[in-house]
Formats: sequence, structure tokens, C-alpha cells
Amino acid sequence: MKFTKMQGCGNDYIYVNCFTETVPDPSAAAIRLSDRHFGIGGDGLVLICPSDAADFCMEMYNADGSRSEMCGNAIRCVGKYVHDRGLTDKTELTIETRAGIKTLWLNVVDGTVETVRVCMGSPEFRPEKIPVAAAGETFLEQPIDVLGETWIVSSVNTGNPHCVTYVDDAMALDFPRIGPAFENHKMFPARANIEFVEVVDDHTLRVRVWERGSGETWACGTGTCATVAALTELGICPAGENVHVQLRGGELTIRVLPGKQLLMTGAAETVCEGTTEV
Repeated sequence: MKFTKMQGCGNDYIYVNCFTETVPDPSAAAIRLSDRHFGIGGDGLVLICPSDAADFCMEMYNADGSRSEMCGNAIRCVGKYVHDRGLTDKTELTIETRAGIKTLWLNVVDGTVETVRVCMGSPEFRPEKIPVAAAGETFLEQPIDVLGETWIVSSVNTGNPHCVTYVDDAMALDFPRIGPAFENHKMFPARANIEFVEVVDDHTLRVRVWERGSGETWACGTGTCATVAALTELGICPAGENVHVQLRGGELTIRVLPGKQLLMTGAAETVCEGTTEV
């Protein structure tokens, strides 16, 4: 099977062109191929497939084999993949995901995609739609207990369920201990991705990410959108202006458009190509 490894802000996945390749058991393949010691290494597996509803379809599997609805970094890489390899000559694409159809705009320089803008849709704040095991219209700046400590969190769904919380120093956290406790907290029946946020100013954030099914990743596109969506809803970040989010793997720019539509811009890069046993 031919594969391409790609990354967006260090969020790396293994991409397979399912127009020409077949992956009989994607969940098992994701577990084996994502292993950074005995496999190719990555945060998961992405299948690029035909779609009856959009230009292409993106199917995602986390490193633990579980399905994911959407990934902002991965979808930018899908846009680069299909354009750079001649599957399309469009610079405005639609990609079908489990979180709906997303529109991409490709920034092409000398025939190669360098950056991609994605309309990520509107955030969902209703607890039952995130999901969060709580009543009320939103779950913003609410206390939860994690490992005997009270944290103030805000939850939002931007294609995946997210939990956003403020910290003074994200790099000082004991991630292997705290991350799983947050991800599997009883408040999140479908588990959750966690964003630990340092607010530098109203246009600049630093974020460290724990993703359900993958552990710590160097970036998360839907998580970055969730962070800015929550902080904009709370009046910390301005709507209609670019907010720069610094992640371990690079920077993403998020803007909350009218109607709370989220526009994400970031790089997409090819790491390597090769062949492997399915």
C-alpha cells in the first residue's frame, strides 16, 4: 500500500489515496501504522475517498483505532494532497467529513499548496450536542473536579467535543497524568479533546493539546477553533478579527465571522512517501 505522511503544525497523519488503494481494516491499520517505534508514526490514519456529496471525502482514525469526526489540520493536508497530486485543479474545494461538508481555499505558490483556509462551520455550545453531561444552554466557565483539583472549563463542539481551560504555564503540566483524566471525565460521555490555554492578549493565545484517542499532539485544528470560539463567546477575544494561536507545532490563525462561522488558516506540508504492508 502506498502512503504519504503529512503534517499541519506538527499534527501528523498517514494519508492513503483510496481512489487507488484499499484498506480492509482501517482501525487496525491506524493502530499499527501510527506506532512511532514499530510503525510509520503519526497521530492517526486519514483515508482520502470519493464522495457523492463533495469533491472528496476524508475518513479519519485516531492512533488508538477509534473514529474521529473531523480534524482541522488533517483537512488542510487533504487539500494539499489532492491538488499537488493532480486529483483536482480547483483552488476552492469541498470535503465531506463526519462533521459535515467543509469548504477549503488553497493558497498555491509555484504550483504547490502552501497554506489552506477552511470554513470550519459554527460552534455548538449546547451541552447535549457537545456532548456534556450537564443541563443548561451552555457549559462555559464551569467548575469540574479532576484528580481532586477544581478546574474552570468551557466546552464546545467544533466537529469534535472539546474542553477548554485556562492555565498559567501549559508546559509545566503533568500531561501523562492530567490528560487521560480530563479526556475520560464523567462529564464527557463521548470523551473530549482538551485545550490548556495561556492568554497572552486578546489576539494571541498559547495552547497545549490533549486529543482523545491520540494523547498529546502538537496541534489540533478543531481544538484551536474551539478555543477561540469559547474565548470569543466569553468576551476575551474579539469577533471579526484574526486571533493567532501558538501551538507546539506552529501557529494557526482563527477568525470568528458573522453568524459565528469559524475561519481557520494554516500551513500543510508533506513529510515523506513510501509503501507498507496493509
